Amino acid sequence: MNKRQMTTLVKALMIAAPLVMLQSCGFLNKTKEKIGLGKKGGAEGDPLDGLVNGEVVATARKGWKQTAPTGMVLIPSGSFLMGQADQDILSSRVAMNKRVTISPFYMDDTEITNHEYRTFVNYMLADSVSVLGEEFIMSKLYPDSTVWTRDFSYHNGDQMTEYYFDSPAFDMYPVVGVNWDAANYYSEWRTKQYNAYREENGLFKSPAFRLPSEAEWEWAARGGKEGAKYPWGNPYVANGKGCFLANFKPYRGNYRADGYMYTSPANAFNPNDYGLYNMAGNVSEWTIDAYSESYIPLTWDLNPSYKDDDEPRKVIKGGSWKDVAYYLETGTVAFEYKTATRSYIGFRNVLDRLGTVPGRE
Repeated sequence: MNKRQMTTLVKALMIAAPLVMLQSCGFLNKTKEKIGLGKKGGAEGDPLDGLVNGEVVATARKGWKQTAPTGMVLIPSGSFLMGQADQDILSSRVAMNKRVTISPFYMDDTEITNHEYRTFVNYMLADSVSVLGEEFIMSKLYPDSTVWTRDFSYHNGDQMTEYYFDSPAFDMYPVVGVNWDAANYYSEWRTKQYNAYREENGLFKSPAFRLPSEAEWEWAARGGKEGAKYPWGNPYVANGKGCFLANFKPYRGNYRADGYMYTSPANAFNPNDYGLYNMAGNVSEWTIDAYSESYIPLTWDLNPSYKDDDEPRKVIKGGSWKDVAYYLETGTVAFEYKTATRSYIGFRNVLDRLGTVPGRE
């Protein structure tokens, strides 16, 4: 070994020795942790990858694949004429037409059921009492069963009050008596459970579960049918055999005519062309949007959403078992105060689709 080679070797050892010492002390691992990648880089891989021979050659990281979570279906992107699809019989003029474009997302194929929501409150009672307190969980998150008698004057709803949320007979029926804040709390809890599992299994973080915007909900409800008055199309609420296509209030109060006096199972009746059940009738559904009489001029035409923390009124869509057919129309807009619990309002979640438009990978 000549003198030049010896000098080069000594310099290399002088550089390598501190790095070995730093690694043994956990310095590099701590650096990775500070930038959110864990001791081994986690699902994101080595944070120092991407630099080769002094050049930035970072390419797409491997392992990302987004699939529909259990119970959800993919709603494709598209453009549609949002708003009233028929005459505005109430002359409310709050659902004027506007063409909007919606990004793809996943949506629950049914409303959140009693059994699904019961899983949530049971976990809260098992794991979060020390943090939130039992009073908060039972008063703010647990469904208000008194809505069945409180919502209607001189109505005997005792059977529903006593059994609707707790009895196995109603496990697959939509949860009701849950206000807007509780629906959002459920969405946050669902997100934490889903991403905790993904992290434990070395998977990339998923977008959050959330309530749909008014525009997303309406786009999904139409099932790809431009100008559809109802999720099944136009213009009637019964098929050729006279069978009603949703759970609502027909014949001025013959609640039993559609097969159910109150709510129906979350997967009753036929789904629309996107595979979504009960986008009309059964229970109205919370959206993330605040209510405004000026929604159309206020919002943009790409993924519109109107959020206002100071506005207590929140948009509900779809109509319910106690509503006449007008409220079942895809373009009809109604609202309820976010603190209200009703026997006719439930919810379902959506989740953003990231990356390439499905079908174009």
